[in-house]
Formats: sequence, structure tokens, C-alpha cells
Amino acid sequence: MNVWKLVQAGHLERSELPTPVNDSEELIRVRVKKVFLNNVDAALYHGRIKAKYPLIPGRFAVGNVSDETKHLLFPKGTRVLLHTFRPAPDTGTMKLSFDEDDYEVCGQTTDGYLSEFVLVPPSAMTPLPDRVSDEGALLAHLVALSRTCIDKLGVRRGQHVAVVGANLLGILVCRLLIYQQAAPILIDADPSNLEFAKKCGVYYALPVDAELMENIGNITGGRLVSGAVFVTSAVGNDRSLPFRICARGASVAMCGMAPTNLEFDLEPALKKQISIHCVWNCASQLESAINLLATHAVETANFEPVILDENMLEDFFENYRDEAEMSVKELHIVNMV
Repeated sequence: MNVWKLVQAGHLERSELPTPVNDSEELIRVRVKKVFLNNVDAALYHGRIKAKYPLIPGRFAVGNVSDETKHLLFPKGTRVLLHTFRPAPDTGTMKLSFDEDDYEVCGQTTDGYLSEFVLVPPSAMTPLPDRVSDEGALLAHLVALSRTCIDKLGVRRGQHVAVVGANLLGILVCRLLIYQQAAPILIDADPSNLEFAKKCGVYYALPVDAELMENIGNITGGRLVSGAVFVTSAVGNDRSLPFRICARGASVAMCGMAPTNLEFDLEPALKKQISIHCVWNCASQLESAINLLATHAVETANFEPVILDENMLEDFFENYRDEAEMSVKELHIVNMV
């Protein structure tokens, strides 16, 4: 089988390895079908995120069970979502330090899915209903992350919630807020991202300019917003903005799936006694996210799949050497079969 490994930063190498033989009843062999690559994978490739090499990249993937199994949920041929977050193995020994994570992140702290086959336990995947497309399933973790943010904020019907960052994740947060009958106000420094967001059904999409505060007041009836989400992966946005536009006693969710070296001016948050929630692990919301996709509560049809083959991978990563943000409307998907 073909496996792609980062042997060091900037060096992706394809290897031909024997197809894994499943000699354990606790594991299931899955043939990987599609892998979704994004800015985090590019940052790992270029060494902007620390990793232990060699590492198989690929955080988001769907596949099919390739063998008969004893597990009723996973007969041969079952289409599955492979999980990005997995509980860290319990070695039975005491942790040496308090900075160790309770979860491994596939494609970042442990091997990901850029491989023809993987062996995984049943707990590391979820069966997919026919109503969820492969492309929709590849976004399930981001939908789950959006749901986690909204739950942390305790959003109620009719509330105005600001979302700072109009990238893929920011738009999904807005779509889910609309589904929950809240009123998202999407804010971004890039007007082209805001125009695409409007096509996705986000009605309030504001640029960062001198009229921003006045425009927010016009939408809310002269009030500040009841809460905010700051998307850490979005490029070029003012990090103090979510605190400045929130009402006293509001909550802000700092939302992202990768370690990011960010500095924030917390003075406005302290003065307003704003609660800050940090959200990165969405494992508990995956099944809910799949249900939301199956019922089209979160629509993904506006995003355009861009299909990559194995000969395009290094060129793809090189295009994002300087932290350039990927087009918000494109989903870069590697077809593995």
C-alpha cells in the first residue's frame, strides 16, 4: 500500500509498505477513501506547528471497512468517518508532567490518514448514513467544533452573536447559529470572504472598518453583542475585537483545532468581566454533527471540492509556505482510491 510521510519539515515522502494484516479482534481495517487537507496540514508540512517525525499527515478522512468483522455496526463495506481526536493510550503509569494531553490528534501528534489502509478500533470511527456525502462528512469535525462553541456560549434564540473570522470554520459556526435561531454577525478583514459567506446564507457580514461599531449597533438596536466566537485560524483579524464588541458579562469562545501562538490584550475583557472559553476538542459532538449534516441543518453545498492526486501533494503544500490562507470556498480533497 502507499503511505505518505513527513520525514521532516518540508519533505513529504511516499513509501510502499505491505498492506497491514489485521490479527486482532479489537481492530478493524479500513480502506481510506478521501482525505481533506487544510491550513493546519500546510502548517505542519512547513514546520510552523511542532511535530515528531516521521509523521503521516491527514486529520480528516472517510473510508470503508475492508474486511468482515464481529462488530455489528461495522460490517464489510460500511462507510465510516475516521476520528481526528483519540483518547491518549493509558500506559498504566503516572504522568511525568502536567503538560501532557489527554487526547492524541491524528495527523499532528500521532499518525494521520494519508495512507491507503489503516487499522483502528471501533471507538475511533463512526458509521455514516447515506444522506451524508463524503464531502459533508469531511467537515463533520468542524461542525462538531462549531456546536461545541455555541454550547459553551449558552446561545439563546434571538441573541446577536459575533463571529470574528470568515473562513470555513467561521461560516459553519454562523450556519449553525442560524439553525438555532440566533442572529450571527460575521466580521472579517477580507471582503471577499464576506461576499462568499453571504452566498452561504449569512445575512449580517461586516468588514472591519471605521463604521464597524455603528453597523453593529444598527443591527442590534444600539446594543453590543451577547457573545462572540473568535476563530483562531482566520488570518488578519484584530484579536481584541471580540472583547470590544461584547456587552458586559458576556462570553467569548476562542475556537481552533491547532496550537496557535496568539497574544491577546485582555484589558477590555477584564474591565467588562467577560468569560473566556477555549475550544479545540470536539470529540463529544461528532455524532450530533453527523445528524446535523444528515438533516441538512448545516448546508455545505456551496463549498467546492478541489480534487488532488498523489502527484499534486507537494505542490499543494508549497502554495501555502508563507501562511497564506486557503480560499474559503474550496475543499482540498485527496482521492485515495
